[in-house]
Amino acid sequence: MTGNRTAAITLVVVDDQATIREALAVMLDLAEDVTVVATAANGAEAVAAAEGHHPDVLLMDLQMPVMDGVEATQRILRDRPDSNILVLTTFDDDESILAALQAGANGYLTKEADRNTILNAVRTAAQGQTVLAPEVQRRLLTLASRPAPTPATPQPATAPSPPDDRTANLTAREREILGLIGEGLRNPEIAARLVISEATVKTHINNLFAKADLHSRADAVRYALRHHYQEE
Repeated sequence: MTGNRTAAITLVVVDDQATIREALAVMLDLAEDVTVVATAANGAEAVAAAEGHHPDVLLMDLQMPVMDGVEATQRILRDRPDSNILVLTTFDDDESILAALQAGANGYLTKEADRNTILNAVRTAAQGQTVLAPEVQRRLLTLASRPAPTPATPQPATAPSPPDDRTANLTAREREILGLIGEGLRNPEIAARLVISEATVKTHINNLFAKADLHSRADAVRYALRHHYQEE
């Protein structure tokens, strides 16, 4: 792959199917601002590539031999917490989506995405921002609207978990914006939804990040999902 571009986004492509892996690598490396520095056929190779190349983004499949994409994501982020991992998979079921996001991925696309969609997602992920395919956003909204399951039988008494009260000091507007971030909306979309200026949205986001000890938009998406389930 091309390796002499300056200020290019460095990318590792991870997929167990050689034809898909190489096609993605060639297609994405053609972009002027992207350089594919390595490819990997499974999660273990992805972990090694992340350690050896320190890429800006890893484009990660989920179902792979040796080590799947969720475990690879966890291991990479354990060693390099600032890594940006964009999932690209054929699976858009609830379990796969939640597993990947909870592992720390800051993007999720399906393989139905076209070249421009994937490229724009890589660019977004390289900035540490969250990008979700429309169908994934719909899945998350469906999950968020489901009532919490009622246990069929009494559960044994256990010590209660400490409450996560990082949002206790958020204003109603900040909570609302946190929920919209959890839906995958970007600042202009939030501003349009709430009929406020984008500058006001940024101010609210800065405040809620400080109050809830969040460090990135990906953190906010994951926290919004977890916080919703705690409120159910």
